[in-house]
Amino acid sequence: MKLLHRSVFLLSLLLMVITSEASYAYNYKFQTPVVQQQDTVGTDTLKPVQPRQPGKAEEVSKIEYSAQDSTKYSKDKSIIYLYGKARVIYGSFELDADYITYNSKDNTVFASGRKAANGKYLGKPIFKMDQQGSSSADSLFYNTKSGKGTVFNTFTEQEGGFFSGGQSKRQPDNEIHIKGVTYSTCNLPHPHFGIYITKGIVTDKQIITGPVYLKIEDIPLPLGLPFAFFPKPNKRNSGIIMPSFGDDFTRGFFLRDGGYYMNLNDYWDAKILGTYFTRGSYGASVTSNYVKRYKYNGNLKLDYGSNRYGLEGTPQYEPKKDYSIQWVHSQNAAANPGTTFSSSVNIKTSAYNLNTAGGNSFNFQAITENQLSSSISYGKTMADGKITFAAAARSNQNTQSKTVDVTLPDMSLSVQSFSPFNSKNNVGEQKWYQKVTMGYNMVSANSITSPDSLLFRKESLTQFRNGIQQTVPISINFTALKYFVFNAGGTYVEKWHFMSTRQKAIRGILNNGVIGPDQIVMDTVNGFNRSGEYSFNMGLSTKVYNTLQFNKGKLKALRLVTTPSTSFSYRPDFAATKYGYYKPLLYQDGTNVIDPVTNKNRLYSIHAGTLYGGPSQGENASINFGLENTLEAKVFSSKDTTGTGTKKIPIIQGLSINGSYNFLAPEFKLSNLNFNGRSQFTDKFGVTYTGTLNPYAVEDIRDASGRGVQDANGVQTRQVVDRITVPRLVNFGLSFGYSLNAEAFKKRNENLDNLTEQKQKTGMTPEQAAELAQISSDPNAFVDFKIPWNFTFTYSYYYSKLANGLSPTSTNTLNFNGDFSVTPKWKVVFTSGVDFKNKGLSPTSFAIYRDLHCWDMNINWIPIGPYRSYSLTIRVKASVLQDLKLSKQQAYYTRF
Repeated sequence: MKLLHRSVFLLSLLLMVITSEASYAYNYKFQTPVVQQQDTVGTDTLKPVQPRQPGKAEEVSKIEYSAQDSTKYSKDKSIIYLYGKARVIYGSFELDADYITYNSKDNTVFASGRKAANGKYLGKPIFKMDQQGSSSADSLFYNTKSGKGTVFNTFTEQEGGFFSGGQSKRQPDNEIHIKGVTYSTCNLPHPHFGIYITKGIVTDKQIITGPVYLKIEDIPLPLGLPFAFFPKPNKRNSGIIMPSFGDDFTRGFFLRDGGYYMNLNDYWDAKILGTYFTRGSYGASVTSNYVKRYKYNGNLKLDYGSNRYGLEGTPQYEPKKDYSIQWVHSQNAAANPGTTFSSSVNIKTSAYNLNTAGGNSFNFQAITENQLSSSISYGKTMADGKITFAAAARSNQNTQSKTVDVTLPDMSLSVQSFSPFNSKNNVGEQKWYQKVTMGYNMVSANSITSPDSLLFRKESLTQFRNGIQQTVPISINFTALKYFVFNAGGTYVEKWHFMSTRQKAIRGILNNGVIGPDQIVMDTVNGFNRSGEYSFNMGLSTKVYNTLQFNKGKLKALRLVTTPSTSFSYRPDFAATKYGYYKPLLYQDGTNVIDPVTNKNRLYSIHAGTLYGGPSQGENASINFGLENTLEAKVFSSKDTTGTGTKKIPIIQGLSINGSYNFLAPEFKLSNLNFNGRSQFTDKFGVTYTGTLNPYAVEDIRDASGRGVQDANGVQTRQVVDRITVPRLVNFGLSFGYSLNAEAFKKRNENLDNLTEQKQKTGMTPEQAAELAQISSDPNAFVDFKIPWNFTFTYSYYYSKLANGLSPTSTNTLNFNGDFSVTPKWKVVFTSGVDFKNKGLSPTSFAIYRDLHCWDMNINWIPIGPYRSYSLTIRVKASVLQDLKLSKQQAYYTRF
């Protein structure tokens, strides 16, 4: 059975190669326009070589010939002998060889190389005509009178493929008869593999061959075709796409990605593919690419799959039906200045990646992808860029929680800040009121959060939230006392809602002597209502420079730049009755719910649960403060080329700490103190850190008798009290990364930039789009054998505990990836990591690449974890024969 399977597989490879249009685009025409009748010696005026056509007069052209070694003639001067780098030019025809002769008696041209003393054949004939590429041969004959010619052991490139070996005869009617010619994408005169054509006829529009078969390393395979016939179009044509054969341990034997390609016109095409497995699984896809040069380009792909896993008769055998919708559209920046339109749609069922192995890509990043984002956006600038309008449709899908957030539409309108009191004819220094600026921003949206299975059902359509929010900022800033920057302003926010909410409290139920918590019931009231809020602020900032010089040692100076800033802001309490945005929360019997903290009636916002919400509760008068520091060192450097002999080393970049103090808060007026910063010690190594400090004291919780209260685990309970003390660290994060060979990703980035640029300018072929997607998702997908090794690692540590100092937790992980070349042709790529807390490895994968010249081989292996699997692929490098490959894999879903 395995032998039969392999035989069918090899035959399919042969069929795919032969039916490929580009594979046999054999446009070679051997026409050697040399002398027909000689008048003089040297540079002559000669008659044309091309066959005569009725009604056309013969044209006259010049022939030029030369030889580096010598030029000889026969006694009657009927034969010209050219030795050593001989060259003949006639019109657009060029012929170079080590030896060329022309016999005017029988009108024949002969060209060949010579055999050197070491046995090598040198100086082969190389000929070129019109705009065709150059071709070489061991030797050639041509009859200028009859138009017949014969080429021995030719080697020529045609549209990404190479024809080599055998004989080629050109007939007077421009037909070319070929015998023993090999077609391959291997660029060697003696290719590693190829399609061997025993005999055939090539015309301008078609190729007819006798027996053809595939051979590898000169070993003919026992499968072939008795004859073949196919057209030779000058443009893309519609046609059948042959499927690939293989077997899957779980789903059985398969015919994958077979179908039909439709070249609809010069601007867009379509490809319909289907896949079938013998154990009941199947899939279908439709892909369309479109492009209009200098305008736009994009592609659309629709996938559907029905997969069965497990034994027949078990629940796992039930079909798992999934779909995927992907659409990418980009507009050329110069196509319509001031207007943009783009799309990036990626919608899939929650189990699509898992059930289809990442769309049959078996890519680890695709299989484990659980956040899907899509957007379609339109933008337009007006009034010389002063007004900007944007509209979009967005969705965010979580395949683990099986929820989706959809916003349709999402619109915004913004007006650039302007000075309403400033005159264009103003002369001299501005008055203070002319520095006042204001702007306008509007956002509007209609969104819903729903389980993906209920998204388009009737019950979910009523759950959309919508609204409009308008913001008008007003500000003024100027320099005060020469060194201080002062700013002041205010902001007004107007919100329009199309629904509001009403809340009712239900008392807790007595259960086993314990009264449960109150329950809140919320009702939605449809209808338009509005809310407005405003705030005022003013601030002051400056910079302080401190420099410390050193006269001895390598350390020359330290420079500390400190940027202190402070601001004051005020916002009234919009929960006041006069605004109507808040209502008292009542029990079912009409009594008030008392807030245990303030001991006052509890209020609720009628805009709770709306899209933009309502004004917040409570009056606020706060001082916000911050301090940012930058520390640099100047050290001696013998490598410095500026002549100063020093270089700057950043020690601390942007270390900032900030907080606020609310004078009107009933308690805990001082906020937590947040800090963050980064230190970039070298071009390859930098550290980022962040944390939070709590300024309040912590005390043990005690009962009425003064004894400490313990939790169920016997740990003393504690609480935060409103007393400021030395700040305590409640969370801290640290991360850094390092690449031992930064050049390792340079080639990959250049390749990615080139593909992206090509996509923006001229659109992309399906092969280029697949290549770009693979490189973008997998940093190891592009392998450069010229880089011998690379190792990159990232380390992250995070520590946190509750505000009362209890329940500390931490994470401590190290992730690394890299590659190394075992030999110039072998490269190993790996990705892994260590989770120190769980004492285990992170997702680990290995890849082995082998450069086989015109072929390549890669092995991908995930040895541990839920996605353990392996795959082996041997394929031809050239895209023209991209389907010529052999794959073997065991997927992660194989369980029997």
